[in-house]
Amino acid sequence: MTKIFDINCRQCPRLATFLEQVAARNPGYYCRPVPPFGDQKARLLIVGLAPGMHGANRTGRPFTGDYAGVLLYQTLHKYGFASQAESLAADDTLTLIDCRITNAVKCLPPDNKPVGAEVNTCNEFLANELRTLPAGAVVLALGGIAHRAIVKAVAGRQADFKFGHAAEHEVEGRFLILDSYHCSRYNTNTGRLTVEMFHNVFARARELLPQAN
Repeated sequence: MTKIFDINCRQCPRLATFLEQVAARNPGYYCRPVPPFGDQKARLLIVGLAPGMHGANRTGRPFTGDYAGVLLYQTLHKYGFASQAESLAADDTLTLIDCRITNAVKCLPPDNKPVGAEVNTCNEFLANELRTLPAGAVVLALGGIAHRAIVKAVAGRQADFKFGHAAEHEVEGRFLILDSYHCSRYNTNTGRLTVEMFHNVFARARELLPQAN
């Protein structure tokens, strides 16, 4: 397999069955594997966990239509990685600039919690996508599961790549992993992740990836 995405993938029976059930209850929802979104030659790759029920699973675009995407797209715009501060729908005018967004798991999981086997099955797509990155790229992991999926995708030892907010890990000769707590409603409501903390991570990404003149 050399694909970074397969809209017809049904390798995870639990997820495929769940998507069918959600589609039956919500006939207007996208309810398929959600493709990466953004610049194919991007130097910044953002890796989330999985599509949200009423966000990407509804709209077909990562982090679009739910609470987690509000802060993400506002921040991307603030630091010059997006053409506008709001992602409304998969067919709106938003474009990402030197940035792409993907997920460790491409299908909606029940209760927003994929099991380990599902993360592992989808990991080959992520590994293939990471191979497309230019040298000197930055891979921003949103949360611990995404971080560990990235490490697995490069055949790294998890013990050598400890997740921590704003932590940085060099994947020698390939790219830098930059960590952030996930921009979920839970994390922002509890104060585990503040707007300032999130902005600081993207300020660091912009420092590492200066805009072209």
